[in-house]
Order: sequence, then C-alpha cells, then structure tokens
Amino acid sequence: MKKFFLTCCGLALLVFSAGGARAQGGGATKGPDPTVIADAELEKEALHNLEVAKHYFKMKKAYVAAATRAEEIVAGYPGFTRTDEALYIAGMSNVYLAEGKGKQKSTAPADKLRDEARAYLSRIVEEFPESDFRGRAEEELRKLGGAKAGGAAARDDSRKPQLKTASQP
Repeated sequence: MKKFFLTCCGLALLVFSAGGARAQGGGATKGPDPTVIADAELEKEALHNLEVAKHYFKMKKAYVAAATRAEEIVAGYPGFTRTDEALYIAGMSNVYLAEGKGKQKSTAPADKLRDEARAYLSRIVEEFPESDFRGRAEEELRKLGGAKAGGAAARDDSRKPQLKTASQP
C-alpha cells in the first residue's frame, strides 16, 4: 500500500511539473497585449472625466467647466464607449450658456455657442443613431433650427486633401 501511494504521488508530481514546462515552452504569450491594457486605461480615464463633466453639468450648473471637460473627452478619447454622452453634455452646456443660464458666464457670443451646440448635437444624430441621447438631441436641434449643415460628414471631407482638376486654377 505504501509503495502504491508513493508511486501515485510520484506520477502526480511528474504530470504537474511536465505541464508547467510545456507552458513555458513558447506556446504561451509573455503577458497581456499592451494595446488592450492601454485601451482599458484610456477608457477608465475618459470615464472619470465624464463623471466630472456630469457633476459640473448636473450638480454645479457650471456649464463652462462641463463643456470644456466634455470637449476634452471628445477630442482626446476617440474610441471612448460613451462619446455620445460627452457630446450631449458639450452640446447642452453650450445651449444653456447661450441662454445665459448657469453659475458661469461665457465670453463667447450666443450665436457661436448655439452653432457649437448644433455641431455637437448633430454628431449624436449622425454618428450614434442608437444612442439614448439621440431623441433629446433631435428635440433640441429642432429648437435651434435644425442640424448643423454638413455635420460630421462635412468635417471629415474638409480634412481630406482636395485634388485639382485641369479646369481648376
């Protein structure tokens, strides 16, 4: 019986040690993909900034700060999963600033603020058709006179180099 027990322990030790050696043999990767880690970290940073923007927007009525933070999210975190919410905060903050609401006052003219609001809200409608914020964005756009002409598509085209034809000077 003692001999059988020792044989089983020896076989178990051999099996477990062979499994570890096989995993070290090169079939396994050397840690997680760094792009996945970076994306998770960027998502976490963007989420923190969104929470701060929401706090400024809802609790403090500090629309300049909310718009600034939301604009930073949109510009700095292009792959953020909640970009539509940041666009909504940026758009509505500009609407409220144009109306003179909130604890902070903007130095920008009301027409410019309304144009910026239309641009942000139009992006929600165009780029995020399934967003929970789409209905509210469309409603506010109707009040502002409709979507921004050209919207996101026009911005993307303006960044592309223009080819000259023979008829152009």
